[in-house]
Amino acid sequence: MARQKQAQPVQRTPSSEIMQEPPDLPEPNARQQANGHAGKPLANGNAKSKGDAHVAPHDSSPGLIQLAICVAGIYASFLSWAVLQEAITTTPYPVRPPTAEEPEPPTERFTFSIVLNTIQSAFAAITGFLYLYFSTPKGQKVPSIFPNRQILFPLILVSITSSLASPFGYASLGHIDYLTFILAKSCKLLPVMFLHITLFRKRYPLYKYAVVLLVTLGVATFTLYHQGTTKKRAASTHSGRSLYGLFLLFINLLLDGLTNTTQDHVFSSPDRYTRYTGPQMMVAQNFLSTILTITYLLTTPYLLSSNSTILSLLPVPIPPSAGTELSSAIAFLSRHPQALKDVLGFAACGAVGQVFIFYTLSKFSSLLLVTVTVTRKMLTMLLSVFWFGHSLTRGQWLGVLLVFGGVGAEGFVQRKEKKAKERAKAAAAVKIRKRSSNSSSCCVVLLFLCLFC
Repeated sequence: MARQKQAQPVQRTPSSEIMQEPPDLPEPNARQQANGHAGKPLANGNAKSKGDAHVAPHDSSPGLIQLAICVAGIYASFLSWAVLQEAITTTPYPVRPPTAEEPEPPTERFTFSIVLNTIQSAFAAITGFLYLYFSTPKGQKVPSIFPNRQILFPLILVSITSSLASPFGYASLGHIDYLTFILAKSCKLLPVMFLHITLFRKRYPLYKYAVVLLVTLGVATFTLYHQGTTKKRAASTHSGRSLYGLFLLFINLLLDGLTNTTQDHVFSSPDRYTRYTGPQMMVAQNFLSTILTITYLLTTPYLLSSNSTILSLLPVPIPPSAGTELSSAIAFLSRHPQALKDVLGFAACGAVGQVFIFYTLSKFSSLLLVTVTVTRKMLTMLLSVFWFGHSLTRGQWLGVLLVFGGVGAEGFVQRKEKKAKERAKAAAAVKIRKRSSNSSSCCVVLLFLCLFC
């Protein structure tokens, strides 16, 4: 029998340098698919090598049509996802139809973040499995999402942190508006840098600190110049609500950063966890997140019936009445069919968007994805302004320019650094070829001298 060789681990770019994003995944999980299909087909992290018959053919370079499809898919999926997210979390639905005696009945909003997160992760897990199944080369075994026991702990940790992040993010929307939420979600580099500096003692280039400063100033400026609404000002001071909302959002970003850092550890440790690809992570994370959130929804009513203080001890900003969240959400969606359509569309758009991100990373460079992500977030804000009739002050526009200026400058510097590295590699290769050519010429000269002397 032919001797099997272990496939060489693929070098991967850290997620903090690829995406400033789910869903949120989120955006989440999409960062490490680059090189996901390169080399030999893998099953459960091991290469099958039976001669040359199983060596995957070299794919031709992607063309302009593929690029257009990828960019259009990301824009269409996540712009629709963002519009539906804002509609779900901000639309007031009347409790009962208006009548002559009551032309304006009381309204209610969808506040069931755990249910929304469960539906989103279930859709993403199913879609990710289909993508993993159909992207596996014909005749090869579909890679396992749990190739060994060692990978279980980091995958469970990723699913826990990503599941906890969403409730904090949705809770922040009760204190800040959606535009501030979107703007702050563009600052994922801040918590990632914070975790790497404090936990791993890592140092960053000076320009990254400048980017963080610009982004922080931008978010602060946008928040300070927020006009607020009359109802919010009557309830409490706007500044206090905004600070608390930003605090909840910071916890959300911190959990996202911990998720990204743990994913980086899995992808950068092929000797310990085997070679793990983006689609495998997408399926595993969303599958485990669905199990966790379903368990939470089914068990909390029974826990509350025995001890009402248990829910208050959980590190999630959910009121005690959320113990009946599943039944309350089902009743809400049955009363408002339009909300059910929005929730299902939101989950479907997020799942499809993740697949487009994975495919883009497998075919194109990560810097292209950074450009697409930044422009997509800008379009999301503009779409929110015009679609829902928001108005921005000059100070808020200044904050937007500071944030996206900082993120755009980071992408520009990264592009220059990558081009410089590529030029250095090309120059080194030319020097090696010249040395090899000179050595060959010397050998030929010496051979002729030996023959004629």
